[in-house]
Amino acid sequence: MAIIITDECINCGACEPECPNTAIYEGGIEWSWAGGTELKEVEFEEGVVVNAEEEQEAVSDEFYYIVSGKCTECKGFHEEPQCAAVCPVDCCIPDPDYEETEEELLSKQAWMHGEEK
Repeated sequence: MAIIITDECINCGACEPECPNTAIYEGGIEWSWAGGTELKEVEFEEGVVVNAEEEQEAVSDEFYYIVSGKCTECKGFHEEPQCAAVCPVDCCIPDPDYEETEEELLSKQAWMHGEEK
């Protein structure tokens, strides 16, 4: 599963620098696939290709948020999700809408960081 940040977030920002995939953003801040990754372009299942540098709409305007497509639960980097480990209010929790196996998470990590074999 990807991790989500609940509305219990106090906007302390402790989680953001801990994310090895740069998948965490401050509320209202646009994000890009390229940020913190080796991606140049992203192709979606529908065949749509986007420039990885292109800014995407913020997922939340109020709280820090995690881009589920970039979240690997820190697989390939750490033993546990670092955002959850440092969150003082325990608002970084598994997202039941984005269930992925460990193999899928590791594959995503390799894809984003140019380590695909």
